[in-house]
Amino acid sequence: MTRGEDLLARLGDRLSGIRGRITPNAEMEKITWFRAGGLAEALFQPADEEDLAAFLRSVPEEIPLTTVGIGSNLLVREGGIPGFVIRLSAKGFGEAGAISETRIRAGAATPDKRVAALAHEAGIGGFHFYHGIPGGIGGALRMNAGANGVETRERVVAVRALDRTGNLHTLSNADMGYAYRHTAAPAGLIFTSVLFEGYPEDKDAIKAAMDAVQHHRETVQPIREKTGGSTFKNPEGSSAWKEIDKAGCRGLMIGGAQMSPMHCNFMINTGNATGYDLEYLGETVRARVLENSGIRLHWEIKRIGQFKPGHEVQEFLGQLL
Repeated sequence: MTRGEDLLARLGDRLSGIRGRITPNAEMEKITWFRAGGLAEALFQPADEEDLAAFLRSVPEEIPLTTVGIGSNLLVREGGIPGFVIRLSAKGFGEAGAISETRIRAGAATPDKRVAALAHEAGIGGFHFYHGIPGGIGGALRMNAGANGVETRERVVAVRALDRTGNLHTLSNADMGYAYRHTAAPAGLIFTSVLFEGYPEDKDAIKAAMDAVQHHRETVQPIREKTGGSTFKNPEGSSAWKEIDKAGCRGLMIGGAQMSPMHCNFMINTGNATGYDLEYLGETVRARVLENSGIRLHWEIKRIGQFKPGHEVQEFLGQLL
């Protein structure tokens, strides 16, 4: 019996009323945009918010739960992920619509680009930046995603979320405790939807801003590669790519992983990179930047799961700490 099958067997009939899809031994490399990583013991895709709440109430608290989005900003370690990985389905959590002249409600599984397009259609300004972020709204809420001088926190009115026991919470913008690429909302909360507010704007102006975002991405980012987007957060007073470049890491390769020659804060899978290759490359870059400039870069990419025995990666390679 596999680990995933054993997990489901131990739960017995606890999940008998669950309507969502449960997949034991799920291949996370098929989910992440890096196309690398180990197995999740089980993957759960809830049918809707009510189904997710029922699932959370049914799974004992000692079983780990890990929530992921569409996998665009995610690095999965090769040792796999214990317990359940929860991934919100597009059908149950991907609806979005304008509910007034300035407000949009969107499910957490809605792609950022879809919200930008919806805002354009409705003549609501302030969402053009989402056109250039290859992720989902749930991830944008969790990391205060931003681009082109705008951040998610500027648009959030209220967020719906479920806690580990299936209870529903509504968080205000202040409750989210936003900072640069960070929210102070409890890590265990699963965001299910959000109410956004923008402002009336001419559709042609919105389209021009979206086109400028797209042009910038195509010009300076390796968007056609297997990448997780920006690898590190910008340090105060500088840019991550500048520090990486100064440390001589542009184009640096380890195994099948490479810091993009086009934009050296983008890590790419050149074809056969493992989770180990990618994380080892990232920590090599962090170590070299720390040695070169004294700056400690912080990961923007979310790294989850366990290391494969013998393939552990220490922060900054265990040096210069």
